[in-house]
Amino acid sequence: MDAHVHLWDPARTDWYPYLSGGRELDMGDVAGMARLFDLPTYRVESAGWNVEKLVNVAAATGLHSIEETIELIDLQMTASRFRGVRPMGASSSALPLDGVLDALQERSLLFELMAHPDQLRAAARALAAFEDLVVVVEHMGWPRSSSAEEYALWADGIDALAGLGDNVVCKLSGLAMPLGTMRADAFRPWIERAIEAFGVDRCMFASNFPVDGLHGTFDELYSTYAAVTDELDDESRDKLFATNAERVYRC
Repeated sequence: MDAHVHLWDPARTDWYPYLSGGRELDMGDVAGMARLFDLPTYRVESAGWNVEKLVNVAAATGLHSIEETIELIDLQMTASRFRGVRPMGASSSALPLDGVLDALQERSLLFELMAHPDQLRAAARALAAFEDLVVVVEHMGWPRSSSAEEYALWADGIDALAGLGDNVVCKLSGLAMPLGTMRADAFRPWIERAIEAFGVDRCMFASNFPVDGLHGTFDELYSTYAAVTDELDDESRDKLFATNAERVYRC
């Protein structure tokens, strides 16, 4: 099960201005992700890995008031496969405005945390008040570089989030962006440290395609995941590659 996929069409310039040149991205050449990426395309690119289920993470932009956001949550809940919300767009805070997290917790929906390492500890302090809210830490805490300083800041934040309890889980994804590669030796220190903090029962692998596809193929990415976890037992690997995501996303 792939726990993080973006299915999008850059022709929708109102939804994806950052894919159509309407907004600058500090990511270099983004041509590899600024393309139609639909389910048939995904199936072709992931064909070697027997992906049976996936989580489509919406990535359209737009500003909404608290009331509109909560109303949208209720509208989305009419869809049987809707599972939760993540904030998307420029903000000084990794958490949504007051009321949204309460609305998610009340409706048994999950919250996907998009936060950089310097925001993780503050996010953990705020999220401590939501013991019944399932929190998914996106992209392993979203490091911005491979520097020793960033790693230390990230590890501290990861420990803070992991210490909140079983309701907080970690999505092992998005590393190709800051590391600029899919090599197993580059991924290993980050993935092993995240698994050490959260445990194999609270981590899940995901592709972040087509974004991570800027740095390699789906096959290269999942081959690296397999290599990094090759010393784990079969049950642990099954949890990381499938069953944890199935439990968290209820599918």
